[in-house]
Amino acid sequence: MNLPPFAPYPTTLRKEIVPKEWDSCIEAWILLAQGYLLLPSDAFSLQVSQDPSVVEFLLSFVEANARHLDTNAFEPKTRLLRQICYRLVHRCLSGLNKKPSSLLEWHFLSDLSIVYAKAPSLSTLLQAVWYSDHLDKKWQKHRSSLTRSLEKLAASLGSTEMGITLDRTVALLRSCIEYGQFLGLGSDFIDAIMVAYERSDLTMRKKLVLLTYRCFSALMDPSRPRVSALLDHLYGLKSSKKGEPLLAALCSSTPFVRKLKSQIIGPEAARGVKLVEELSLLEGIGALPLKRRKSARNEVNKGKGIEKDEFGHGFLGGNVHIHKMSLVTQLQDLFPDLGSGFVIRLLDEYDDDTEQVTAHLLDGSLPPHLESANHSEAIDLPKRVSQSSSSTKLVPKLPPHSNPPLLPSRRNIHDNDAFDRLTVSPNQIHRGLKSSTRTADTLLQDRSSVPNKAAILSALAAFDSDDDERDDTYDVEDVGGTVDTAIPGSDEIDADLGDKNEEALFRAFKMSPEVFQRDMATKRSKARLALRSETGMTDEAIEGWAIMLGRDPRRLKRLEAKFEMFGRQQIQLDRTTYREGSGTEESDRGEGSSGRGRGGFRGRGRGGNVAGSPDAKDTQVARQRKDANKSSRANHNRRNQRAKKLARAGFPG
Repeated sequence: MNLPPFAPYPTTLRKEIVPKEWDSCIEAWILLAQGYLLLPSDAFSLQVSQDPSVVEFLLSFVEANARHLDTNAFEPKTRLLRQICYRLVHRCLSGLNKKPSSLLEWHFLSDLSIVYAKAPSLSTLLQAVWYSDHLDKKWQKHRSSLTRSLEKLAASLGSTEMGITLDRTVALLRSCIEYGQFLGLGSDFIDAIMVAYERSDLTMRKKLVLLTYRCFSALMDPSRPRVSALLDHLYGLKSSKKGEPLLAALCSSTPFVRKLKSQIIGPEAARGVKLVEELSLLEGIGALPLKRRKSARNEVNKGKGIEKDEFGHGFLGGNVHIHKMSLVTQLQDLFPDLGSGFVIRLLDEYDDDTEQVTAHLLDGSLPPHLESANHSEAIDLPKRVSQSSSSTKLVPKLPPHSNPPLLPSRRNIHDNDAFDRLTVSPNQIHRGLKSSTRTADTLLQDRSSVPNKAAILSALAAFDSDDDERDDTYDVEDVGGTVDTAIPGSDEIDADLGDKNEEALFRAFKMSPEVFQRDMATKRSKARLALRSETGMTDEAIEGWAIMLGRDPRRLKRLEAKFEMFGRQQIQLDRTTYREGSGTEESDRGEGSSGRGRGGFRGRGRGGNVAGSPDAKDTQVARQRKDANKSSRANHNRRNQRAKKLARAGFPG
């Protein structure tokens, strides 16, 4: 069964068709499109391949609705035709093995994203078409052409064609995430946006900010994140002087930073933690700042408020609020396809918060009653004001009241002076230094104001330090006894404590000089902790002691002579003589039966050590024998042994 061909949707002759004929055309298109949808798959494929009028009708219909050429787009019959055409496009793109090439062009898919932006299945359809037909390879020329157009944007600042291209690109980016990743994976496209932003005017800059936001949002998609490429773009914009204005406008005009914090994932996300903190500081600094979100407060409803009209708009009751009109202008700059009446409904819905309105429009999350509303709705201010003029008569007249008292004025000592009365001579007024020829060198060389040396000496000679009466309250004669002003034993205690600390520091310095390093690892080490607990000194004092010791070699020699050779603990000297029957010199040490080695038992083989445990019996017997021999030998043995040690070790210094 062959169906009749489609008539193209008129784009230029629409105004010449009367309403009755136009309704007949719409009904004919609806019946013919429904007939195509009822065909089986094979018959539908054959009909579309043989009859090019189907594709031509879809191309003309989508283009006319994307350019808003149809003024009756929201009538019931027109809405039904839009729904049937979408189903027809969906079947052509998903049900045909060989799709028409004209339906895979960028112009058609971008217009389709504008007309059916709210269709739930549009994103899924475009994703399937993108991968099945390999659009990333077919659209390379389109990407290069778009990049060159952005780089040459300075030559066509007022071109409406470039603005339409950017609007169609943003619409397709909103519906197809793969297209956004296709544009954003390379650095050349973002660089072209950066160059175009610097050269374009305010209207074009807002479009470029939306384009950048959509590209970066596609790179943050949770299902297919491209975190590395996104961070590279952000670092590139931040490090470039040309990219800083674009980055500031992106952070202040869109919810990009908030979305970046919540959706950045992956193993490379840690690289962007510091970058997110720096981008948070740019909010509100860009060239396109929006109103900040109001803090939620629990306000008491007193039953008062502005009277609203039949549409629920409160600012049209008599006088148009200039602040709300400025908000409408801001949103229409970002979304030029929205009517002022629909923008007012959005502002009423979100309490005049333009940031929330922008976020919901970009994400496509408007409430159902706003989704179904006419997005091109406009307002007629004179008509509305005339209709609501009667409501202003209901407002009761307020009684007159006296003006509040003025605040007290500030006064100071300079009131009513020559400057205040404007009678000062211009010759007395100067800016900056009065004499610009005088410098610091000239002031130092000027000896005119220096006091005389003879006057200084005479003043010092006349000064008597004993002019004040001496305070003899605590003299010995007045007290009646000797006054000892010194603390008993304080000098000896301090000297002994300092000597112990210096010995502990010197021992640690000789054993391990690394303990005195100034890095954090050394300060937290166990050796430093033990040294602090032993000396009671801080890390700064310990490190300062080591620094001063390194600067003074003579002090190091004194400490070596003091603590290494003649300190409180005698250094043990190994025996150097050889004895028959001993394998090593160490075997002779500590054995009482094999000689008189140092550190062992002395005498005729009887054990006992005066340095042993005080509770041991051998220690007590050794101590008694030592005390008994002192009376006969006195300290002669000590003196001789000291002479031997001096001969071996040498003298101090």
